[in-house]
Amino acid sequence: MATTIDFPKMLPTPHRSGYGLKSGPTFARTEMASGRAKQRPLNKVVPTVVPVTFLLTQEQAQIFEGWFNYEIAYGTAWFNCKLDSPMGLRPYECRFAEMYEGPERLGVRHWRYKAQFEIVERPVISEAWYRDGLQFVAYSSIIDLAINQEWPR
Repeated sequence: MATTIDFPKMLPTPHRSGYGLKSGPTFARTEMASGRAKQRPLNKVVPTVVPVTFLLTQEQAQIFEGWFNYEIAYGTAWFNCKLDSPMGLRPYECRFAEMYEGPERLGVRHWRYKAQFEIVERPVISEAWYRDGLQFVAYSSIIDLAINQEWPR
């Protein structure tokens, strides 16, 4: 990862809201006069936008807003943050794609913030795992159960 700035460890991991990832275009399409279309690769690495929600206590909200202003320059700097994706919960290099919404009061001492993170890389399995380890990926849940539940202690 290129940045050394981390999402504060004393704050909870952001929740994914809407469970949708929106990636930039990886190919270009040209409509032909015959009605057919030609497609060609455009970019291998495209940014992906991830909607996130923060559910914070009053103290955590103060820390979040201070970190946003002073650590990541009012949301303009890249930072490392653990996010859930089809690749699992892992750190991604992120930045705010737009100003967050909130804080919205939830009860007496809780606040909700909504934001759009732009992540540098699409969460995609590596080519090596796709080419050589597909059977391990396909059965990873069975392997996980075997190792963590059935393995002798």
